Parts: sequence; structure tokens; C-alpha cells
Amino acid sequence: MIAIIDYDMGNLCSVGNALGRLGCEYVLTSDPEVIRRADKVLLPGVGNAAEAMANLRKRGLCDVIRSLRQPVLGICVGLQVMCRDSEEGNVSCLGIFDAHVRKFDPAPDAKVPHMGWNSLGNLEGKLFKGIENGGFVYFVHSYYPTLCQDTAATSRHGDRLFSAALRWENFYGTQFHPEKSGELGEQILKNFVSL
Repeated sequence: MIAIIDYDMGNLCSVGNALGRLGCEYVLTSDPEVIRRADKVLLPGVGNAAEAMANLRKRGLCDVIRSLRQPVLGICVGLQVMCRDSEEGNVSCLGIFDAHVRKFDPAPDAKVPHMGWNSLGNLEGKLFKGIENGGFVYFVHSYYPTLCQDTAATSRHGDRLFSAALRWENFYGTQFHPEKSGELGEQILKNFVSL
């Protein structure tokens, strides 16, 4: 069973639908015991990192998430709250990944928010099995995780190279939305489910 953490940050239905297309059983939950017993855990999110952290704290889920030993995948804001901190609300986050979340500077060739399809590079790890550098995925974000030792894929917006995916031990994260990224995104979710 896959647990999708419900902490009022949106995007749960599209993630659930993507898992359903893969034939996966899942449950939407904020129950710590259900999350701990799950085979895999997904932490999706759309919105504000400070609000996301407040919601996780309110539900007593911060230490629960940090303690998980099964594969965990954070998506978009779900990835951002797994980093050290975020400029969005100047909030301390879960500190799982060694990245900081910074705001994009607007530029003529790099509008903010960064929305649409963009390519991936420097792919590393099992999440990207069967996927080649240069594949396109779908992004919607104004804040990005910095490059760090946990970077598992990169992308570029204007002149800014950033972490498009992160990985540390059993924790994975994508700044892009695999559930909205067509066949490539579906392969990434299949790879996660098969971990």
C-alpha cells in the first residue's frame, strides 16, 4: 500500500489518479500509524512552503516523515519542505535534503513562475532508470532547490541551474510534477513504485 500524505496542500487527486493508472493501491491519509506502515510514501504539494510546514507541524508529521525508512517521494512543495529551509516565508524545513530553497530572479528569458516543459540533465539513481538525459518534464514553481550533494537531476531556468530532483538514502524528491509529465513522468513513478 502507498500512503499519500494529506496535509491540505493540494495535488492529491492528480497524484492519486496517476498511481491508479499504474494499478497501484493507495490511501490518502494524515494518520502517522498508517504512514509508518505503508510500503511507500508520497508527499505531494502545491502552494506555499511556510504554509506546508505549518500544516505538517499541526498534524504532528514532521518527526514521522523524518523517521521513515521505506521509500518516500516528495513532489514540488513536498520536495521543498524536505530541504533545509525556504525563502518562501523564511521557514525552516525538515532538513532531509542538504539543499536550500531560493526564489528565482525574474529575467527576460526566465519568467517567474517557471511554468511548462523543461529538460532534465545529470540524471543519477534508480528513480531515473530507463530515462536518458534531455527528457522533458512539467514544472510549475517560483522557488527552486539549490544544487547540493543530494542532487539527482538538474534543470535550467534562464541562467539558473537548479536541482530538479534530490535523493538521500530512502528519500527522493522531484521539483517537477511526474504525474503531469506524460510517459517520462509515468516511468519515474513506476521506478519509484518498484523501489
